[in-house]
Amino acid sequence: MENPDQIKTREEIGRKIKQIRTAKELTQSELATLAGVNENYFAMIERGEVNFTFDKLFKIIKALKVKSSQILPF
Repeated sequence: MENPDQIKTREEIGRKIKQIRTAKELTQSELATLAGVNENYFAMIERGEVNFTFDKLFKIIKALKVKSSQILPF
């Protein structure tokens, strides 16, 4: 069973990714392509539905051209 704090953190990270993506006027498809992440999987990351790897998060942060502190809530 997943820890509720982990789920909350995952959802918060997804919201921040979406917020930055929309501010940069990128579609999910565009950002997924830039990050080398499957589009459907990327959508699930934004919704906080999957326990993604650090590798995926790193690719998304690099594609957004932001600092990790802008996305990570800790």
